[in-house]
Amino acid sequence: MVSLVSLWMPIALAAVFVFVVSAVLHMVLTYHRADYRQLPREDETLSDLRRASLVPGYYMFPFCASSKAMSDPALQEKFKKGPVGVLTVLPNGTPNMGAHLSKWFGFCLLVAVFAAYISGRTLAAGATEMAVCRVAGATAFMAFGMGEITDSIWKGQPWSNTLRAMVDGLIYALVMGATFGWLWPR
Repeated sequence: MVSLVSLWMPIALAAVFVFVVSAVLHMVLTYHRADYRQLPREDETLSDLRRASLVPGYYMFPFCASSKAMSDPALQEKFKKGPVGVLTVLPNGTPNMGAHLSKWFGFCLLVAVFAAYISGRTLAAGATEMAVCRVAGATAFMAFGMGEITDSIWKGQPWSNTLRAMVDGLIYALVMGATFGWLWPR
């Protein structure tokens, strides 16, 4: 077993490396531009939403308060007519990228801590670089690459978005695994 404290360097560097790689993937490469589409008649639609005075939150429409209500013919008709969807409303104003990036770095650090914990409990000091890379990388992929699948299953996120996120997750996992393999105690 390898203690978590002795893995502080790979934890910190793996989080930094993943953060930098994610910045390159999102700012230099353009394949995530396909993740979102513009609303038809955006100005009119936004005006209607403003009149609804929505507060930041997560909305589903048509709304159904219980499974019993699903049998209501009026609700069934709303589902048939559509649209059916999920709407996330964020606070008004320009998104605070500093706050988002800080939270993303914190998540990268958290994933690195768990990758270190699992690797440290399953591998000994002196383990081969490839063995460390496999364990830390697989752990990181579970966090970075698999989470979006539930959004496609339950929230209607296009599977193409999920696939792009999983490719990103695989890259992040490889970076994290390689960092742990490189800095693993010998």
